[in-house]
Amino acid sequence: MYTILTDSCSDMLPAYHQAYEDFVVFPMEFHLDGVTHLDTPDCEVSSSAFYDRLRQGSSSTTSQLSPDFLMNALRPMLQEGRELLYIAFSSGLSGTYNSACIARDALLEEFPGAHLVVVDSLCASAGEGLLVYHALENRRAGMSLDENAAWLESHKLNLAHWFTVDDLHFLKRGGRCSPAAAFFGTLVNIKPVLHVDNDGHLIAREKVRGRKSALRALVDHMEKLATEPAKQTIFISHGDCLADAQFVAAQITSRMGVPAEQIHISSIGPVIGSHSGPGTVALFFLATDRG
Repeated sequence: MYTILTDSCSDMLPAYHQAYEDFVVFPMEFHLDGVTHLDTPDCEVSSSAFYDRLRQGSSSTTSQLSPDFLMNALRPMLQEGRELLYIAFSSGLSGTYNSACIARDALLEEFPGAHLVVVDSLCASAGEGLLVYHALENRRAGMSLDENAAWLESHKLNLAHWFTVDDLHFLKRGGRCSPAAAFFGTLVNIKPVLHVDNDGHLIAREKVRGRKSALRALVDHMEKLATEPAKQTIFISHGDCLADAQFVAAQITSRMGVPAEQIHISSIGPVIGSHSGPGTVALFFLATDRG
């Protein structure tokens, strides 16, 4: 069996870390008010505490995985003769994929007979997590490493990401909207609806007035784009707003007949959350295209 690896930007439920053998999640760093932490399930800063700190004005920045970190993490696995499939955070949002490619090329020179494949997910948060979930299930079903990598490459642009944020301040800070748009949008209760495009970038798609309308808009896009929604696994992630994520899940069940047990809700971790802020709700599913 080959090992599947990813990074903590995948925002997968901790239960997945224990549910699959030969599955490794590399923790990424975040720097909260100048103090460095690792984004792990048992991080000393809980999800709710992290978002409370942001609401109170704390600042959080993030770091990509470096080539040196990845080389040091992957080398012992290759020395054991393990085959590796690494699914990386979108190259459109981070340099982690590029770091992984640098590490791969150096390690393949060091271990010329090794089998190490790196896939650019072009996904973010639990969208990346959903792609990793399918990779894990593909492996369980008997797909070889190369077959699985080919499946990921051919299906990753069918993994739709739709999300909304509650506070435009964090998008403004990240350059996703202008200061003026953030100010006036907040005044008139405008909520943006965004998605991740085919290049793995965050793109604003529409503006909706009111929180509930924005949450319903996520499900509207799923209704238009999803392939056989009642037969697939759906991921929802949220920035310390579980009730809103549950509202979206209930909408999906009532409008598309997706069984509740096929909808998995997770927290947006501090690496993604540093840029999206509290109150973010994101919906991920397989679709005809990303929309």
